Amino acid sequence: MTFVVTGGSMGIGRACAEELLRRGAGAVLCARGAGPLQDAVRSCQAAHRGAAVRGVPTDVSDARAFDRVLDVADEMGGFAGTVHAAAVLGPIGPVVEVDPEEWFDAIRVNLLGALVVARATCRRLIRAGRPGSVVLFSGGGGTGPFPRYTAYACGKVGVVRLTETLAQEVADAGIRVNCVAPGFVVTRMHEQTLAAGEAAGHDYLERTRREIDGGGVPPELAARAVAFLVSPEAAGITGRLLAAPWDDWTRWPEHAAQIQGSDLFTLRRIVPRDRGMDWQ
Repeated sequence: MTFVVTGGSMGIGRACAEELLRRGAGAVLCARGAGPLQDAVRSCQAAHRGAAVRGVPTDVSDARAFDRVLDVADEMGGFAGTVHAAAVLGPIGPVVEVDPEEWFDAIRVNLLGALVVARATCRRLIRAGRPGSVVLFSGGGGTGPFPRYTAYACGKVGVVRLTETLAQEVADAGIRVNCVAPGFVVTRMHEQTLAAGEAAGHDYLERTRREIDGGGVPPELAARAVAFLVSPEAAGITGRLLAAPWDDWTRWPEHAAQIQGSDLFTLRRIVPRDRGMDWQ
């Protein structure tokens, strides 16, 4: 099997590529920076002797460019899906103060990029008559408000709803679509929070400093969750948001029927009866 991993040159994407290679899959890594990408490919080749791994510099919001990435995956054989980890943090600060163009650009990368990647992957799998998996990433703001990071939050909650909706559309083709919330993984994006200072909000700025000092959530945890979701072990599980640090996802297979027949691990509107109230 071969998987495409976006954002594969560092952080969570790199960890996902390493985990898939460790399990015997091939990987096509893509990222915008050609230098770090080639360093990642060389490192993966050295760590996983004989593994099939290639790198393709790509802007994931460019549909034609991403199609070329899929062409490389097809050449390697056994294309089985995509793990989409590429993202940007976007502007930091109150909505009334951020630059709308920077806000739109973050949405373009995080939400439109997810659409481009997921759409192209599903089209390629459907055309080949092959089942497969798409794993997208949520993040801060995906399940609750994230003040001063509205572009990131709005893009990531959109990714979750895209996951849930697309999963239903492609289920008959044997394609599973899921989403992972990795928790507070210390990546280069948090340098923007430190640079933003009080514009990030005092509480979140302090939390960021504490998480960085403590090492945060290991990216390998999200990588293992991704490997589970693309594996046969997760058969029947689709349209779900998996929170890597908090969900006991290793037990999901034994509860697959309950999960798929419910709204478990999805976004939904809360009404009074959900909180034991008898009005409405």
